Amino acid sequence: MSQTVVVKIGTSSLTDPETGMLALATIGTLVETLTRLKQTGHNVILVSSGAVGVGCSRLKLAERPKKIAVKQAVAAVGQGRLIRLYDDLFSSLQQAIAQVLLTRKDLVDRTSYLTVQEALNAMLDLGVIPIVNENDTVAVDELKFGDNDTLSALVASLVNADWLIILTDVDRLYSADPRHNPDAKPIPLVSPTELSELQVDAGSSGSQWGTGGMQTKLTAAKIATNAGVRTVITQGKTPQNLIKLIQGAEIGTHFEANPQTDNSRKRWIAYGLVPQGKLYLDDGAVNALLKKGKSLLAAGITKIEGDFSTNDGVELCTKNGQAIARGLVNYDSGAIAKIKGKHSNQITETLGYAGADTIIHRDNLAFLLGSPSNVGK
Repeated sequence: MSQTVVVKIGTSSLTDPETGMLALATIGTLVETLTRLKQTGHNVILVSSGAVGVGCSRLKLAERPKKIAVKQAVAAVGQGRLIRLYDDLFSSLQQAIAQVLLTRKDLVDRTSYLTVQEALNAMLDLGVIPIVNENDTVAVDELKFGDNDTLSALVASLVNADWLIILTDVDRLYSADPRHNPDAKPIPLVSPTELSELQVDAGSSGSQWGTGGMQTKLTAAKIATNAGVRTVITQGKTPQNLIKLIQGAEIGTHFEANPQTDNSRKRWIAYGLVPQGKLYLDDGAVNALLKKGKSLLAAGITKIEGDFSTNDGVELCTKNGQAIARGLVNYDSGAIAKIKGKHSNQITETLGYAGADTIIHRDNLAFLLGSPSNVGK
């Protein structure tokens, strides 16, 4: 059965951790494995880090630059060399590829989100393997993915993938960093409930050339599994295991996917938007949203954060700060500050004009927690 597989490989797997030089044997095996997956009928997307690391190597820089403008310039140097290498290797196997460079801004706007979705699906229909990376040369801090783990999860959600496989420098998730703690215990399988409660020593970036660490991979797993995508974290130095994984082998750490309805718009609200603020809710409002499928009313809001406009995306939180949903607001932050805690029949009197009865209508809500029976309906 044909499946859509998104594979993310990090800088620590693509390069030597000490020198930053490309690990050609690993890249070659990855290319051969992805081509075999494609030849057996699967759709494949590769999310590849490495542009800054390759650029550093090309320019003989001793460490990853910290100044944004320099990093952007180095990324431009590295991306060209990286995609050329991929093109040479895939071409030797008669496999067409496409370069796709994204910024967070491309997914924030609904129209551009759909454009990216349609373009990726068209590439897959043409038998192409898209190679996706963040466009570091033009991305700004306010609208960056921050790491390609997050980008890969968003891409997996965008194309409604069956698998997200994150290749990294450890063979699976452990209770602590196995490189420093001999008592670290492997974690082979994580359910959605366990993922929301998971407490591990996530560590930091595996090498000076990368931006991700295990914490970013857990965040990616939450995004992907909440979008219905089975996620795996496994060793990047043995990419040939990808085929065994798709065939059912118990390799790495598997994160079970949440059931989900095929609602692209709600996936965009949940994961495409960058929240412009937060609304904190009382227990009654949380229960009404999660258990009863209700819209958000002003009466349930206890506190707001941020400066946002009507139709902006905001994050909804419990009184303890746990994010439960995201949605598009019917009022700006100034108006909500005035009507929070009030009943809907008081809105017109308080604001001086007639507005919507709801702060966020249920059709404009997307949940971040598990899947209550009403979610997505």
